[in-house]
Amino acid sequence: MTPIFLALVVFLPIVAGIAAAAIPFKKRSNLMIFLELAVLLNSAIVFLLLTDRPTEAFTLVRFTGEITLSLSIDGMSTVFGGLVAFLWPLATLYSFEYMKHEENERVFFMFYTMTYGVTLGIATAQDLVTMYFFYELLTLVTVPLVMHTLTREAILASRKYLYYSLGGAAFAFIGMVFMIVYETNVNFVYGGALDLAKIGDRTNMLLLVYVFSFFGFGVKAAICPFNSWLPQAGVAPTPVTALLHAVAVVKAGAFAIIRLTYYCYGTDFLRGTWAQDVVLVAVIFTIIYGCSRAIKETHLKRRLAYSTISNLSYVLFGAALMTPLGLVGALSHLMFHAFMKICSFFCAGAIIYKTGRTYVHQLDGFGRKMPWVFGVFTVSAFALMGVPGLAGFISKWNLASAAVDSRDPLAYAGVAALLISALLTAIYMLTIVVRAFFPGKTISEEELQDVHDPNWYMIFPLLCFVVVIILFGLYSGPFIEYLTAISEGRY
Repeated sequence: MTPIFLALVVFLPIVAGIAAAAIPFKKRSNLMIFLELAVLLNSAIVFLLLTDRPTEAFTLVRFTGEITLSLSIDGMSTVFGGLVAFLWPLATLYSFEYMKHEENERVFFMFYTMTYGVTLGIATAQDLVTMYFFYELLTLVTVPLVMHTLTREAILASRKYLYYSLGGAAFAFIGMVFMIVYETNVNFVYGGALDLAKIGDRTNMLLLVYVFSFFGFGVKAAICPFNSWLPQAGVAPTPVTALLHAVAVVKAGAFAIIRLTYYCYGTDFLRGTWAQDVVLVAVIFTIIYGCSRAIKETHLKRRLAYSTISNLSYVLFGAALMTPLGLVGALSHLMFHAFMKICSFFCAGAIIYKTGRTYVHQLDGFGRKMPWVFGVFTVSAFALMGVPGLAGFISKWNLASAAVDSRDPLAYAGVAALLISALLTAIYMLTIVVRAFFPGKTISEEELQDVHDPNWYMIFPLLCFVVVIILFGLYSGPFIEYLTAISEGRY
């Protein structure tokens, strides 16, 4: 395909989102059809691009001879871009039902659809400058989604999200400037593009800048101590929190860190240094911290938010191992966690939408009244725990194998953290499942009279996610081989 389609998949959702707010649709169904067709068309173009990659980049803006905003597709782009393109049409379909009774629906769908295009801009960025541009734009288009309800809690959460994101972006900006100065090539190059002749005796300075950049991009990936914005953002509508936790925002942070580590600095420069030790300690601590807080949390969406904090650091742990096997583990969990977490969040959203119940202790006996929702939730819970036969087991196995293969003492500590996390995940997820299917007290029919499964707008996406979780759990060989080729720089 010609390179101009790279720009099309970024700007088509942005234009469609603006049109959804500007065009006076007479019926809500017409708005729904317009948005779903626009998103489906964009996803179809994305998959065509991934299967028939343009051989050249597409330049949006040229600032100087080397510094541009340019789009291209490599192996990393196919993973993140393909994930986003698959999930967004299903998430949009789900959101039609969830947002039916919400106010300012057109404004919501404007920013929701625009976020799709901006996220693809991050996925297809050819260099650090382009990725940083869309990374900042992602903050701007998602802040209105967090504050959509305009309650006091939503406004405070959106402020916190904005302040944290801008602060993290400032540190990432420092890293971008240093990369421009010390790189031989401003484009992403597997193995890194640092010019060692320019660095000279400034190695420690570059390592310090890497740590700053890691934590800067890590703000969106909810790394400790910059994670408190994520649970607080749970006040937003569920389609938004699922977007934040599974697809766009947190995954964009993890994706940016992988790009920074493997395609800017290069693992040969970073591996075995004090900088690697610092980021490994941070991600291992975050894995345990997130799970520990999830056990204590009684609010359903906030419990899942702390689970996200823990699981995102699984991805960062793989990236911080700075080996090809570590990258395989990071990419596989980036992919599989997206399906597991959007699945569990959409189940939580269906519960809240149909019953208004938001706390774990309020879900006693719901399993028999909402069999589809809680059946899907149970599968996602087992997958997050890492039960064999489901996708979560594959990615956790890859991460543990990479850690053992690295022979780094801190990596061994990371394996211990993964095992502890699996146990804690079983506790905080199965608590919900057991309450739903096996309530400890007799629940009257009157208490559950308003509890039942939602319509197909919500159920169909959930079933699609479960099918993917099971398929990858039973047959992930070709996909892991593809990730291995990417991790070795062959794509």
